[in-house]
Amino acid sequence: MAVELPPELLEILACPNCHAALAVDHDADELVCTSGECGLAYPVRDQIPVLLVDEARSPEIPARG
Repeated sequence: MAVELPPELLEILACPNCHAALAVDHDADELVCTSGECGLAYPVRDQIPVLLVDEARSPEIPARG
């Protein structure tokens, strides 16, 4: 299922860990931190972003799919 979030929402969302902007990864159904130092990927479940650091995937761990 593709991530379909309103553009207005994407403009105000930020990484809870480092406060950088988030980008949509449609292939993995995630929001990915754009910071080169952080890079955490947050799942989107039923079109709801789960912006919890404990639920985030580290950039070194491949996405489930």
